[in-house]
Amino acid sequence: QVQLVESGGGLVTAGGSLRLSCAASGRAFNRYTMAWFRQASGKEREFVAAISGSGGTTYYTDSVRGRFTISRDTAKNTVYLQMNSLKPDDTAVYFCAADPALLNRSRWPRVDEYDYWGQGNQVTVSS
Repeated sequence: QVQLVESGGGLVTAGGSLRLSCAASGRAFNRYTMAWFRQASGKEREFVAAISGSGGTTYYTDSVRGRFTISRDTAKNTVYLQMNSLKPDDTAVYFCAADPALLNRSRWPRVDEYDYWGQGNQVTVSS
């Protein structure tokens, strides 16, 4: 079992930055593919970014590439999402997700591939 606890959300004006953190409990953290998804009000949950167990491979949805950076600290069992140049369209509840078996990067953006989820953290970007 893996438990994910997120922190770092909040309110920011457009153009600002926030960093989300996701602390994972349990062993073998470096075997898990970690990802961030988001869900805006009235919309489906969508993929934002993911990182391999080793941290050597990352993948982003087009709308955040170049603005967001996903990273992980194995010693702290934590994954981060640094969000820069935030836009009002980035407003959503952000979820951390983990799965031990997602070796195929083509599967990373799929919501139904992840076994473990955090509680969600609100990010609001005002114009």
